[in-house]
Amino acid sequence: MTLIVAALVLILVLILIGTGLYLWRSMRWLRSETIGNRYFSRPIAARRELKREITQRARWFVPIVTALSKVVPAPSFNRKFRGVAFNPMLCPRYKFEAATRYKPDSGDIFVATQMKCGTTWMQQVVYEVLCHGKGDLGDSGHRHMYALSPWIESIGSVSMEEAPRIGPTEKRIIKTHFPTSLCPYSEDARYVYVARHPVSCFASCVDFVQFLAGPMAPSTSKFLDKYCSDEMWWQAWPDHVAGWWDWSIDRPNVLFVHYEDMLSDLGAEVDRVATFLDTDLSSEERSEVIRKSRFDYMKENEEYFEMTAPNYFSMGGGTYFASGRVDRHQDIGAAERERIHAYCRTKLTGSRYPLDRFYSDVAEIPAGMP
Repeated sequence: MTLIVAALVLILVLILIGTGLYLWRSMRWLRSETIGNRYFSRPIAARRELKREITQRARWFVPIVTALSKVVPAPSFNRKFRGVAFNPMLCPRYKFEAATRYKPDSGDIFVATQMKCGTTWMQQVVYEVLCHGKGDLGDSGHRHMYALSPWIESIGSVSMEEAPRIGPTEKRIIKTHFPTSLCPYSEDARYVYVARHPVSCFASCVDFVQFLAGPMAPSTSKFLDKYCSDEMWWQAWPDHVAGWWDWSIDRPNVLFVHYEDMLSDLGAEVDRVATFLDTDLSSEERSEVIRKSRFDYMKENEEYFEMTAPNYFSMGGGTYFASGRVDRHQDIGAAERERIHAYCRTKLTGSRYPLDRFYSDVAEIPAGMP
């Protein structure tokens, strides 16, 4: 009997070791194929072929991880740098540190947001403005947004050194989610910041994290706890917005844009961006910039705008462009909405950001509350 038990234990140990080795090798292979610009720089046919291979491998990988997630706690995806939380899977500490030391110059245009607040959308607007509506993300052009626009604090894009200069003025479009406390600043560079309704931001973040992390994603309630705290990646929404609003008031090289204004009148926001970047557009060029920056165009051409390289979980369905609706915040339950509203109201008390002007529903205290 003892020998049988020992044999069973040995078999179990060997299975666990084999499973762990398989998962490690699978993640190592995926990283080797997608890290940095290795995925984004490929021709579209090669990207599609890699996706097919990832999908095949996911048939084994995902069920194993799903089973393990029921008995093994999900790893922590939180670290902190100078008090700002970050996800080390996409943004290793060394990248954070290097990004804060970067010295911007007159050729740099930063597109900054809290996550899921219109980053890729504004990158496309800036790209097309610089290209006068003739931007090319096909195989004969730049191939992918993240093959041309480096995400400065992440390993998930073309590097700063390899990023091409865009348009006649030869500018570099740099993505960041940094709060102002970490963002490298220079009077010579330009900065475009996009804010989005805090509950819409939360709803989109939940979808995005579940899309990428699958069974390892935190529950909605746990993510709500993170969102309404200093543990939120790249800083809590109210602190993030307040810092960038202050910069936009005090520094003429910072433009503050609202996601909802882009939805309601994209042409007007394109004009603001073009003026800010000292770019004159003909009526035909302006129309083309607007056409190629609309949600339906980007949704139809999603393979040029994926926000991260594919992984085993993202190949199971879903999309990077869920809806883009102006009322996305209505998808969240009333109690959760009010928790986010109250958190933002409290955090923004005394700040210069006019919450009641842009998000009156967030600023309004419900009847019966002190």
